[in-house]
Amino acid sequence: MRRAERLRQHQDFAAVYRQGRQYRDRLLVLRTLRTGCDDSRVGFTAGRAVGNAVVRNRVKRRLRAAVRSLRLNEGWDIVLNARQTTNDADYDELRKSLKGLMERAGVLKEPTA
Repeated sequence: MRRAERLRQHQDFAAVYRQGRQYRDRLLVLRTLRTGCDDSRVGFTAGRAVGNAVVRNRVKRRLRAAVRSLRLNEGWDIVLNARQTTNDADYDELRKSLKGLMERAGVLKEPTA
């Protein structure tokens, strides 16, 4: 993911937590905030309950790969929180969960056909 597509600053994460909407399922918590900018930005978090640093980083890499495979609408800040059960899920299950949450939140582009 390009640098412009990532949430990196503490105040950006804080704004999404404070003002955004939340969607959750068994594997993930998705928080969204409409910004109206030209790009959408995504941030990833995995708390210590997910596992040690190696496990948390692996989970975040898998989430980044899943996000890259989806087409996002412009103008959103998104934070993905991995839950403790995320580590046990395979990639297809993780991607399906992520896609379902993003569809509920309305941040995915409609397929063109």
